[in-house]
Amino acid sequence: MLTKTRLKEQIESFPEQFSIDELVEKLILIEKIENGNMQSEKGEIITDTELDKEIEKWFE
Repeated sequence: MLTKTRLKEQIESFPEQFSIDELVEKLILIEKIENGNMQSEKGEIITDTELDKEIEKWFE
């Protein structure tokens, strides 16, 4: 989840002028990265081998 502090940091890192679309895209990316980090910390991951097997199923 995105915090106010993290939001403020991101807004400060932007140039003086930017579009709302740029901001939204950046915030979505940051949220996805943070969610991925939290999942990793909780052990909610799969191995490369498991991933390869899942991808193979897509092409059957």
